[in-house]
Amino acid sequence: MARTSNTEPEQPRKEGLRERKRRETLQRIAETGLKLFLELGYDATTLEAIAAASGISPRTFFHYFKTKDEILQYWQGEEFFEALRPLMLEESTQQAPLDAAFNCLLKLTELYEDERSIMVDRIMQSSNTLKLRKQTLFVEMEEGVFTALIELWPEPGSRPALKIAAMVAIGTMRLAVEEWRRESGQRPLAYHFRATFALLNRVGIAAI
Repeated sequence: MARTSNTEPEQPRKEGLRERKRRETLQRIAETGLKLFLELGYDATTLEAIAAASGISPRTFFHYFKTKDEILQYWQGEEFFEALRPLMLEESTQQAPLDAAFNCLLKLTELYEDERSIMVDRIMQSSNTLKLRKQTLFVEMEEGVFTALIELWPEPGSRPALKIAAMVAIGTMRLAVEEWRRESGQRPLAYHFRATFALLNRVGIAAI
């Protein structure tokens, strides 16, 4: 017979007043920064302006963010990259690698589905420096997909095909994001991703 435990389940720790105030201040600064980036432009917005509009001193600002880039990173979040590998590894190896990558990325599109994502995406298109950073994110996504595909298909000699599958999958995502941005999010990103992926069948790429 299994031994029962009299230990009470551990209750989640309640958020303290100081923690709540810090979280609220962090959120206020991030929202203010995003608003000013859209109104004034990313390059023209200063840290001092963000601090003043947030009702705090520049010194206090630096307790939360060191640069404007960190504010953008706050809104981009890490959820996508954190969820990518686990979701990829759930995919069946009875399908083509490209289909596995597509199905995984389709599930992840919901992480883009909010108004702030559209706002951040517009900001990322506002300067050449930010555009390059956006492209770097796609490169990192491609590498993440490729690494997970290798775990699913570790056979020697499979890497070139898996690399192509990762490149095509992320390329499809990039095209879908462009269409989604052009429409200002009128239709879900998932719609554009499916439509773009369907085009691959017409040109015979989806068999990878």
